[in-house]
Amino acid sequence: MQQPATVHAPSALWRAAPFVFVLLWSGGFVFGKLGLAYSEPMTMLALRYGLAVAVLVPLAMIRRPLWPVAAGHWAALVLTGILIQGVYFGLAYLAMKRGMNAGTTAIIMSLQPALVAALTPLLGGRRSGPLLWLGLAVGMAGVVLAIWSEGSLGPSPWGASLLALGALAGIGTATLFEKWHGFRTDPVASGLVQYVVGFVLLAPLAALTERMAIDWQPELVMALAYLVLANSLVSIGLYLAMVQRGDATQISSYMYLVPPLAMILAWALLGERLHPLALAGLALSAFGVYVVSYQTR
Repeated sequence: MQQPATVHAPSALWRAAPFVFVLLWSGGFVFGKLGLAYSEPMTMLALRYGLAVAVLVPLAMIRRPLWPVAAGHWAALVLTGILIQGVYFGLAYLAMKRGMNAGTTAIIMSLQPALVAALTPLLGGRRSGPLLWLGLAVGMAGVVLAIWSEGSLGPSPWGASLLALGALAGIGTATLFEKWHGFRTDPVASGLVQYVVGFVLLAPLAALTERMAIDWQPELVMALAYLVLANSLVSIGLYLAMVQRGDATQISSYMYLVPPLAMILAWALLGERLHPLALAGLALSAFGVYVVSYQTR
């Protein structure tokens, strides 16, 4: 029976993977918010997934990745695609389109480590010790401080907040499911399947619920280029590979760095003011990640 491929990477490059992922993932909030000014959320995501498939198909033809054979493995890829591309991105984009700013969205998504840490023992993972919870608490304090410094903790519509919480449930469930089923898949094969799933899921939804109007401005083209190449291809591939190779709680803990870095990128790219408290929050988040990483070694 053909076995799914195991992805190996040089140790030095692999150690840098979480930080590359965090940087690229942080930019996704900024460019996602930028693109939503020129397109509706489901339409934008369907376009994003369609472009990602167009890039991955020739790459798969050249690279010829090892595809899964078992029906259960295919089902796992499809379900992961639904959870990440449909539930997580779909609900997060809807929340931002309904008025939730990128900082508030990022801080809600950063609750993922606590969710994963609390539920991993139920799947037979390592127990969540006091030091791990201390690291999670410190990291969360840093995130709250960073977002609070920008005034992003103001009231958001309940609908947008519930959508963001649904997105959090999607990415948290996907992380736990990836660890539970234990399949290892070539990133190109996995990405291609998931983006096809995302496109098939959201394109009809966009046609049914939106006008599918797109204002083709340079800012939208730039946002789509980033979201397709950096966010959809590189960062999602890194995320899936890290989940397959590492402890679920340790991998998720890096998400604590996303909100502060998203604020820094928004300052650099969009001219938003960066408050000194945000830098203090970034330092706290980095320390929290270190504590969690030390505990889960």
